[in-house]
Amino acid sequence: MRAGAGVRGLAAAAAAIALAGLAACGGGGGGTTTFLSIATGGTGGVYYPYGGAIARLLTQSLPDVQATAEVTGASVDNLKLIQLGKVDLAFTLADTLAEAQAGTGPFQDTGAIGSIRTLAVLYTNYTHIVVRADSGIRQVSDLAGKIVSVGSPGSGTELIADRVLAAAGVDPHTGITRHSLGVSESAGAIKDGKLDAFVWSGGLPTPALQDLAATPGVPIALLPQIDLLPLLQRDYGRDLYRLVPIPGGVYRGIDTDVPVIGATNLLVASSQVDEALAYDIVRVMFERKAELVAAHPEAEDLAVPAGPEASPAPFHPGAVRYYREHGWQ
Repeated sequence: MRAGAGVRGLAAAAAAIALAGLAACGGGGGGTTTFLSIATGGTGGVYYPYGGAIARLLTQSLPDVQATAEVTGASVDNLKLIQLGKVDLAFTLADTLAEAQAGTGPFQDTGAIGSIRTLAVLYTNYTHIVVRADSGIRQVSDLAGKIVSVGSPGSGTELIADRVLAAAGVDPHTGITRHSLGVSESAGAIKDGKLDAFVWSGGLPTPALQDLAATPGVPIALLPQIDLLPLLQRDYGRDLYRLVPIPGGVYRGIDTDVPVIGATNLLVASSQVDEALAYDIVRVMFERKAELVAAHPEAEDLAVPAGPEASPAPFHPGAVRYYREHGWQ
């Protein structure tokens, strides 16, 4: 991540979110409104509509709770915002959370963040590497020397983009002409011929990519990544990454499955969130899951996780209580 851009973006996000008010972190029902800020991502991805649906349901379901979804740079910035006490809940990728727990990578400046607790395992992110179908680019190693957007500064996309490029033998800083754009901006730049490729780590379908694929005269392709999985698992462990197919037909013009790197999305909370409130947040998500699915189909994957090992960070005690009532031993 470009340090200056990341710091500026985080400061801007923190300032905007601070205007929404900080959470009281106690359960509702006492007559005092509890404000919950949920850090999501950009408006062109899945985090924002999913987070907006969660915020709406929590506000409707929990007395004296008012929740809002905030536009952010996504995973990296979200976890730093939790550390700063600017948000209460956040979406994040598991690989980004692992870095935050260790205080490595983009968290070297903050040190290990120990104040994060997992609430729910949400869905799988698919590493889209998008090119024009007529570009002649067929594999990730072909991106050497190309103009590539690696995602917004402070996003999980940026982290996985750097790792995938490096696994393909392309230096993510010196081996490409590097741009740091969100998914909507990247899609627009591809349309305008200003990028050769962009990376996006997101759920299916991603609205900005649906719109791009439907644009007349701009056929797109997705680069397969099957050869990169062994290298990523060697360098970062077998638990963070797996191979998943983007099914043919999800995006117009891409009719066959494309194998790509998959990573898990999580909803996390500050450890300062009250146990009873954390329990209620998880309960509402499961009890009103159908309404989350109506907001975005990725919510269909919401399920009781297999166990505590499903997250790099500890589960919140309130979430643990709910899951033990629903099958955890």
